[in-house]
Amino acid sequence: MEYQAPKQCISVSALVTNDRGEVLLLRTHWRSDTWEMPGGNVELGEPLDQAICREFLEETGIVIKPIGITGIYMNTTKQVLSICFRAQYISGEITIQEDEILEARYIKIDQSNIEEYITRPQQRSRLLDAMNAACFVPFEAWEAKPNYKLLHRLDGNMNNNNDY
Repeated sequence: MEYQAPKQCISVSALVTNDRGEVLLLRTHWRSDTWEMPGGNVELGEPLDQAICREFLEETGIVIKPIGITGIYMNTTKQVLSICFRAQYISGEITIQEDEILEARYIKIDQSNIEEYITRPQQRSRLLDAMNAACFVPFEAWEAKPNYKLLHRLDGNMNNNNDY
């Protein structure tokens, strides 16, 4: 059997809440039956933390700052690896690109009402994991050539959100 290079897709999403504890969720044209966290596919060579900032801004008009990773998930049917972040709101008002997004808004969501909004089980588990994360996984992006250079680091500490 001949070796074939892997062809997985990497996607990112992020949990952002407002000062009332509501979660920013959206519905897309191709998944209009469910709400989900904003996010999308990582471009070739793009660091994960930059990808979620770009995707979040494109989909919602909101500027965010990633804090850390809350979960990593795999869709083996479509070969998609999904990385979920917790992020802080920085600036902006909700504005959507109507060709992709049907609706985006802050929703008060918890275990008792989550199924009313999020109909797909994999989206529910990602959101609940992100909401209940007691700690975050650190993330680093490196440039390997010519010499190893640290480009970005999220230390994953909820109380000390330094990034380098």
